[in-house]
Amino acid sequence: MKSTMFNMLRGFVRIELRGRKLEKLLNALISNRYAVWDIRRLGDEAVELHIVIRDFFRLRPLLKETGTRLRVKERFGLPFKLDKLGRRKTFIVGIVCFFAAIYILSMLVWRVDVEGNDKILRSSVVQAAKEQGIYRFQWKFRLSDTDTLSRQLMNKLPGSAWVGVDVQGTRIRIKIVESARPDNRELMSPRHLVASKNALVTQILAEKGKPLVKVNANVNKGDILISGYIGDEANKQTVVAQGTVRGIVWEEAGVEIPLTLKHKVYTGETKTRSYLVLGSRGLQVSGFGETPFSQYETIPELKTVHWRKWALPFGWLTEKQLESRLEETALDPQDAEKMALAQARAEIVTAAGPDAVWRGEKIILHEKSDNGKVYMKVLFEIEQPIAVEQPIVP
Repeated sequence: MKSTMFNMLRGFVRIELRGRKLEKLLNALISNRYAVWDIRRLGDEAVELHIVIRDFFRLRPLLKETGTRLRVKERFGLPFKLDKLGRRKTFIVGIVCFFAAIYILSMLVWRVDVEGNDKILRSSVVQAAKEQGIYRFQWKFRLSDTDTLSRQLMNKLPGSAWVGVDVQGTRIRIKIVESARPDNRELMSPRHLVASKNALVTQILAEKGKPLVKVNANVNKGDILISGYIGDEANKQTVVAQGTVRGIVWEEAGVEIPLTLKHKVYTGETKTRSYLVLGSRGLQVSGFGETPFSQYETIPELKTVHWRKWALPFGWLTEKQLESRLEETALDPQDAEKMALAQARAEIVTAAGPDAVWRGEKIILHEKSDNGKVYMKVLFEIEQPIAVEQPIVP
């Protein structure tokens, strides 16, 4: 008989028997159908064998009859494991408490996510959900069914067309579909559109109101471009003038042109420092000592530890210090002038607004200074929207 799974469940022992009547004892064990196996002779007066626990406790009469001594060498099976665990009550209690804690924590809500809200504030959704009992560390068995929660949240959130509540383990997802509502239009009083600057009109498109100027007309600041009055003198009405008017505006700018260009170059010499980052603090672990460079640039590289979607509050920071120096390069006056004009042109167009377009430029003053710079005054032609609102006062 081998050490089968059934014997492991019943439990068995390996014993050593010593005596002068071992043959008589073994014959008695076999004839009485004792569950023994792996019988091995250790000498003239000693044998070793395996026997199940039930038959082990029936050996006493046979041992006494044959004058045989017994010694237990090893124990096997579930009963002995349970007995060993029974002597470790603290360990068993710890295991039970661990699984009980896991079960209890799985019955709590640990996370509430809100999705799909654009116009409805998330704080409003969270407050409405809290009134229905949906919040962190809430017992899941205290919540109503998801259909009821969806209806109650939809009643609490004006502007929602549908609200869905989905419970996924310890996480609750609140999905919102907002109702389509027309944009609220502000009420506008009658007005003119007037020129914001002195300009040459290049385009006029009146959607409402009466245009008073034409293309290629020069206008001064404050001139009415599109009037809010329509009709004749007998049937005059006021409307909200609307339309688009573009014109060329002249902007004067002073341009400074350096004849030498300073730029930073790297020498190739570096020094590296490493830090162990814990929260908002760093512990330096390499690269000690002062920086040997008078001019340098520091490039940091932070690597944090991630677990799933969360960034853990520790990582590794590497700071590489690159030695650099400033070098001066002489520029050709014509190239310097082109660079300065391009920079000034970009600044003027950016300041005029996103719809502004550069149309031309004219140098009205050109002079060279003694400190290696050239100064110019330039008149830029910028096409841009020039209409602004002016209320009609009764």
